[in-house]
Amino acid sequence: MDAIILQILNGLDKGSAYALIALGLTLIFGTLGVVNFAHGALFMIGAFCAVTLNKIFNLSYEVIDPTKKDFLGNPLKVKVPYVESWFGPDFGHALIDWSVPLAILFSIPIMIALGFIMERGLIKHFYKRPHADQILVTFGLAIVLQEIIKSNFGANPIQTPAPEMFRGSFDFGTMLGFDPNVIIYPYWRMVYFAFAAIIIGGVFAFLQFTTFGMVVRAGMADRATVGLLGINIDKRFTIMFGLAAAVAGLAGVMYAPINSPNYHMGMDFLVLSFVVVVVGGMGSLPGAVAAGFLLGVLESFASMNAVKQLLPGIDQIIIYLVAIVILLARPRGLMGRKGVMED
Repeated sequence: MDAIILQILNGLDKGSAYALIALGLTLIFGTLGVVNFAHGALFMIGAFCAVTLNKIFNLSYEVIDPTKKDFLGNPLKVKVPYVESWFGPDFGHALIDWSVPLAILFSIPIMIALGFIMERGLIKHFYKRPHADQILVTFGLAIVLQEIIKSNFGANPIQTPAPEMFRGSFDFGTMLGFDPNVIIYPYWRMVYFAFAAIIIGGVFAFLQFTTFGMVVRAGMADRATVGLLGINIDKRFTIMFGLAAAVAGLAGVMYAPINSPNYHMGMDFLVLSFVVVVVGGMGSLPGAVAAGFLLGVLESFASMNAVKQLLPGIDQIIIYLVAIVILLARPRGLMGRKGVMED
């Protein structure tokens, strides 16, 4: 029982990342009809926003510390971060320690601006082109962004620590009545799941309860009719592209302490996220979220040693096997709409 609970927790962690990326993908496809293969790169850039802010806060200068000496008795030079010099040791250290959560504020304008530039500068020219053309151009854009990150940050993963108070683990076993240290789960992974739930809930609330969101949903259902009412639906869809880019970026920011950012992490998540979108149903926001958590949990169970000994390699293909089964039974996915991607 303890192993099952632990795998469910691991699955919710993975599923949160899948659901956030798939949610952004579905927002773009549902509004603009664009298959955006550069969306994984937006997730990667979000993670490197956290890396960048952490590096900025850690910029230092050298001073001589008379209290520290080398083996010859000479005073040593120590590095003092500028933020500690400007704001004091305590507040400066707090800024460094909380650089990942603070990167949320840092990344939002960057990701929205990047989304607008992508949509206005490139993707708008491919709205009426075949989906194959959209895939090719956005995949090429993803490679360009990936290489830019590689040239500036290198090819190796960059550790980006979570705040000190979230670096430990929570003993779920004791809370659930098991023996101590049976079910141990990192605090930051729980934070990531809660963060994902807030972002997903916020996006759905925005679309459901605001006038802007209602117009967008109407435009997703019947773009021509909304346009005839005198509403500039294209402008609203561009804003939704920026919102989708921000969602992907925020997912990457908070994932940085879980998986050290590297230049190819966007591609690692992209293919799986598209599988999630297809399984959930093209254009279905609830389907994308539900499929993200479902496939995350199934992948977690498939990674158990007992399962891998029984079915070697199953952890590498479980998501694709489940996708095949679901699509054979429901060709439009779990919650797909008739007519989407069927022309």
